[in-house]
Amino acid sequence: MITRDALPTSTTNAPERRRMRGGGVVPVLGQIGVYLLLTVLALVVIYPLTWMVLSGFKSNSEVFANPWGFPGEWRTENYRAALDAGVGRYFLNSVFVTAVSIVTTTLISAWAAYGLTRTNLPFERVGTTLVLGGLMVAPTVALVPLFGLLQRLNLFDTLWGLIVLYTAYRIPFTTFLIRAYFIDIPRQVDEAARIDGASLWQTFWLIILPMSRPILVSAALLQALFAWNEFAFALVFLSDGDLKTLPVGLMDMQSRLLTNWPVQFAGLTLAAVPMIGLFLLGQRQFFRGLTDGMGK
Repeated sequence: MITRDALPTSTTNAPERRRMRGGGVVPVLGQIGVYLLLTVLALVVIYPLTWMVLSGFKSNSEVFANPWGFPGEWRTENYRAALDAGVGRYFLNSVFVTAVSIVTTTLISAWAAYGLTRTNLPFERVGTTLVLGGLMVAPTVALVPLFGLLQRLNLFDTLWGLIVLYTAYRIPFTTFLIRAYFIDIPRQVDEAARIDGASLWQTFWLIILPMSRPILVSAALLQALFAWNEFAFALVFLSDGDLKTLPVGLMDMQSRLLTNWPVQFAGLTLAAVPMIGLFLLGQRQFFRGLTDGMGK
């Protein structure tokens, strides 16, 4: 018969056991502080967006008389008026420029990063330095030479001209980002593919790219944010009103609708929704790609 005295007893007291389990007052207060900080940050981001969306449903008088409340009547005609004022056309132009620049920038940068990390070229270090040097060139400094270059290439006042500029200016940063991820992929993967008869391109396209999906999603999202919100190039290199992208188009709409604030808020909402949705869809891969890249 097993008696109580025969049962094993713990050699540690209660505070010691709480410390070993990670408990205690200080960690709990720390967690509460973190949650409070995250709550405040979430409110700082969510509240202006909510206010913008609600203002798009109000009348002009309600925007000033009741700026913090819900609209008395949900006026969807403000959103239709925004589309009729040109937001729909600007939206399609931005979608085209953003989508094509995402594909071109990500593919070219991934191929460049693969070459800089896998081919053992004698000028690998020099090539990496040249790519990083592209980060030092401010876009506004090159406006004048780019103006002449686009005219000579017959790309001035075209959406393809914007795509070329967005791709060229984002390749250095995107290459640097993807290169950091490629470095930690074991070279044995490439060697196994070679043994199986895969060429350099097949190894890159069929093996390395699928393994690098998180960082590719991160690069695509960052390029989308840049191309969707870019203003200076679109303002300088586009003069045709039908080719304007959303940032420049919304500025033009604001000058035409000086006092119609609900329609302007509706236009801003339509411009913001795609990027918010895209980020929500790819947030898991986005953070995974960035954190994996930083740890390598």
